[in-house]
Amino acid sequence: MILELDKTAFNRCRRLINEQGQLEAIAVVDNINPGRIFVDDVNVPTSGLIWLGNNDGFIFFGNEQNEEFNNELNHFINNVIIPEAKKVQLKWFEGIGNHERWNKVIEKAFEHRKLGKWNQRVYSIKLGDYKDSYEPDIGQEYKVVKISDSFFDGNSSIKNIEFLQSKILEFWSSTGAFLRNGIGYCILSDNEIVSVCLSGFVAGNIHCIDIETLKAHQGKKLAQKVAYSFVKDCLENNMIPYWDCMEMNKPSVAVAEKIGLRNVFNYVGYDFSFE
Repeated sequence: MILELDKTAFNRCRRLINEQGQLEAIAVVDNINPGRIFVDDVNVPTSGLIWLGNNDGFIFFGNEQNEEFNNELNHFINNVIIPEAKKVQLKWFEGIGNHERWNKVIEKAFEHRKLGKWNQRVYSIKLGDYKDSYEPDIGQEYKVVKISDSFFDGNSSIKNIEFLQSKILEFWSSTGAFLRNGIGYCILSDNEIVSVCLSGFVAGNIHCIDIETLKAHQGKKLAQKVAYSFVKDCLENNMIPYWDCMEMNKPSVAVAEKIGLRNVFNYVGYDFSFE
């Protein structure tokens, strides 16, 4: 059987996680970011599935040759995952392997489900490889501000603070959890947040970038500017920025490369509809 692991026991999976794999897996197993973990054995797990807390996918980890676990996957998804997914209006299963040997297992297990696939890129950089020349210029009506607890103390003059709060709560259990573990920057225009870049997932000193610019302000290098501020802060404080994006997302790839991040590894993602 595949059973859910209690959060207090997530550390039992730590030895199974690929250190060169996705940051999100480490962040959930280390109980930094929210998520659920399902395993073959709650006492001594050898294979498992992480459901990211932001409902942005599932990560297979551990022994990909565990036939008992693999043979149970479709029954488990039909009877546990799909009913739970419907409660949160999740219509697609998006799965990845924590190491590439899972790819063939995923393809075989779900070949009957009209399985789609895509390529994902991960970008990062270390202090000695970075240059300040990557900083873009933006209009004078915009101001870059670091996110702090003063944003949420009730005295903030920011008009759309709920936009920032909703972004944070996509990844974190609370704004307090984000402020304790992550960092972030906003670009303001007339006291309105128009672009934001923040730590989505954190593992050790590695911070996974999440970024969004309001549609009315896109095309003005704001994403590039706010991401540059985030990356510079990381590198000045012994943190490593980590940017994970779909290969087909050309604007995201362009921003990552324009601010000097380097493609450090790639992986394959798979999806199928729950309906």
